[in-house]
Amino acid sequence: MESVIQVEGLVKKFAGTTALAGVDLTARPGAVLGLLGPNGSGKTTTVRVLATLLRPDAGRATVFGHDVVTEAPAVRARIGLTGQYAAVDEALTGTNNLMLIARLLDFSRADARARAGELIERFGLVDAASRRVRTYSGGMRRRLDLAASLIGRPDVLFLDEPTTGLDPRHRNEVWDSVRGLAAEGVTVLLTTQYLEEADQLADDLVVLDRGRVIAAGTPASLKADIGGQRLHVRPLYRTDTALVETVVAELAPGELIAVDASGELVVPALDPGLLRRVTDRLDEHAVPVAEVGLRLPSLDDVFMTLTGRPAEDSEEAA
Repeated sequence: MESVIQVEGLVKKFAGTTALAGVDLTARPGAVLGLLGPNGSGKTTTVRVLATLLRPDAGRATVFGHDVVTEAPAVRARIGLTGQYAAVDEALTGTNNLMLIARLLDFSRADARARAGELIERFGLVDAASRRVRTYSGGMRRRLDLAASLIGRPDVLFLDEPTTGLDPRHRNEVWDSVRGLAAEGVTVLLTTQYLEEADQLADDLVVLDRGRVIAAGTPASLKADIGGQRLHVRPLYRTDTALVETVVAELAPGELIAVDASGELVVPALDPGLLRRVTDRLDEHAVPVAEVGLRLPSLDDVFMTLTGRPAEDSEEAA
């Protein structure tokens, strides 16, 4: 099956800092490709190169066989882009925002209004279509932003952290929209730091760290690669985190211990007896725990195993 997106040896540097250090990836037709990585890993830079907004220093990238540097107009004719923050005009109504984009794409006035109406209905914004966007909720703005990126009926959609700052309900609204697009055959490249989001939406995953691809595959295959159960321990008090880490390191020598922002420790547990030994030792030290148990690998475990640190929810620095 021919790849929609093909990236080979992509390199990009900014003022002596290497943002991309030879990235390779492919995206299948009609699939959602999730691009994961911590802050500064190169996710947004990759999207900007593929969207023809940045010229790479080395390597090659194509979209439907068109080179993103030498055939940029042909690439732009096939893609849509939604950035990290909704790029809509708050002074205009929802309908007028979409009509503005359509007119810029050379739609006639009648066709622009018709296309805007189709997308307003599709994204559940009919009741708010005539309201100024400044009155919209965050989820509604995001859906309008997605609608705007689809005015030209792109075959490929780049979504750069599309649910940043949204609450769970509005995040689910955006997820439903992405699933609908993929079901219609649109190829989606999604950057995200929400591991649950990647698990819910992505057919394939590429994990970036410091500008390099450190893993690629389906969510299921990446989980299978790290294998086995994981011991999760979260002390009741953050001040006990160092002691808990010391205890776990003594009882699981040589194993990589990851600690997330909440103070939860995760370590491979090939021996189920590790759970009992850790709880007994913590009891001896009178360390109260909020949560302890064995779990099968999640994408969070994959991420921490590969990068040695958890995904962060803050904005990626360009």
